[in-house]
Amino acid sequence: MCLNESDAVDESSQEVEVPADIEWHMLDKSKFFFLGAVLFSGVSAALYPVVVLKTRQQVAQSQVSCIRTAFSLIRHEGFRALYRGFGTSLMGTIPARALYMGALEVTKSNVGSATVRLGVAEPTAAAIASAAAGLSAAMAAQLVWTPVDVVSQRLMVQNVGNLSNTKGSAHLYVNGIDAFRKILNTDGPRGLYRGFGISILTYAPSNAVWWASYSVAQRLIWDGVGYNWFKKYDESSDSETNVLRPDSKTVMAVQGVSAAMAGGMSALITMPLDTIKTRLQVMDGDENGRRGPTVMQTVRNLVREGGWLACYRGLGPRWASMSVSATTMITTYEFLKRLSTKNEDVLTR
Repeated sequence: MCLNESDAVDESSQEVEVPADIEWHMLDKSKFFFLGAVLFSGVSAALYPVVVLKTRQQVAQSQVSCIRTAFSLIRHEGFRALYRGFGTSLMGTIPARALYMGALEVTKSNVGSATVRLGVAEPTAAAIASAAAGLSAAMAAQLVWTPVDVVSQRLMVQNVGNLSNTKGSAHLYVNGIDAFRKILNTDGPRGLYRGFGISILTYAPSNAVWWASYSVAQRLIWDGVGYNWFKKYDESSDSETNVLRPDSKTVMAVQGVSAAMAGGMSALITMPLDTIKTRLQVMDGDENGRRGPTVMQTVRNLVREGGWLACYRGLGPRWASMSVSATTMITTYEFLKRLSTKNEDVLTR
């Protein structure tokens, strides 16, 4: 991120002095992980219905709008269907988020310091560190998230026709535990990690793109419009440099806009991989022990159903979900770091 430096906003020596970033060593780790679990569980609950709609669209045999999907789901299955699989997802949120946040902060701190020592310019070093941190965080979190995704997505779509290779009630899941048990019985332990490889291919680059884009977007916003946003600066300074000091609301606004821009870009780039991954994870094996479709078979099925554009089914909900969740996540995350700092002086900077 670029919150630990001053960024020029025009060529007339004016600068934006942004609050310093809170590094890994400044955090109270127990408070950080505990509060993180609480805050991000709330965020997940608020955004979960959008994830359900996105998943339903991705597995549909034909293109259906998000609004029609929502009305159909509620009409036939009730409002509770919007939270089907949420309990399972929530159980995975806590350990997955802990792995994600830990890997993110440790990698960003170490890579950032190492690149600066190698003589890399600080803006470039920040982008590199953010990309590396996003990559490592996503890979760590997928160890937990892949089986959680498999189970929760099966619950999300279990009433959608033509998804299973087998018929009958044997593949209707009562709850997450029942789904877990039946997936193990049908596909074995590998069934819980179906799509793990493509999940890494989806989320690791997506997170790298997101965090790098977030770092760059922040810098561009501060550089491009900072002077227009900040009318107050320290006129009493003896320095020839006019320092523009944004308040906390403006800092949060810049973070939110930067996160939304990064989330939209990441959603657009990785959407086909996410659609393929979702299809792989919700398809059952059959009663003869044969596994579900391969990646290539899934791609061929999608193209046969609706051409290459079928790989972008659910783009609207996913774009909205990733943009909104990115904005919510980053503002929550920065707030969490400030709550979890060891040194209270950091909060006043």
